[in-house]
Amino acid sequence: MRPCAVAVRIIWLMISKRARRAAPETAPCRITVCRGCCCGDPRKVPGVDHAGQTARLRAAVGDAAQVRASECLDVCDQANVMVVQPSAAGRAAGGRPVWLGLVNDDDALADIAAWVRSGGPGLADPPGVLDLYEFTASRRVGKALEG
Repeated sequence: MRPCAVAVRIIWLMISKRARRAAPETAPCRITVCRGCCCGDPRKVPGVDHAGQTARLRAAVGDAAQVRASECLDVCDQANVMVVQPSAAGRAAGGRPVWLGLVNDDDALADIAAWVRSGGPGLADPPGVLDLYEFTASRRVGKALEG
């Protein structure tokens, strides 16, 4: 390849990468559901249909969020843990991930789903009852999820 063609190719790749990075502006909220050692374990949290909980949450949020299961998030004393991460627009508006613990009933799932459908962190205030579930994760734990 001629040097000029190489330069054009490099510039095209840079623009292409920049465009791909810019595309997540429409990325929806993301909900991470811990299903590691304690969360999702009927011995730790009896009486909860853990697999069903994740399926019900996915159905309740629809296209407003991606719901994914994760290995242990290392806050076992708060089982069942969920982290609601803002959409791209929510992050641009100042929203940050919200850690919720002891999410063991369908009423809490309904409140989380309603909040996310209305915009989630940075765009909508959570229902007041979610204050009872919110906690602050250590920096180490929070960084691991962000990465």
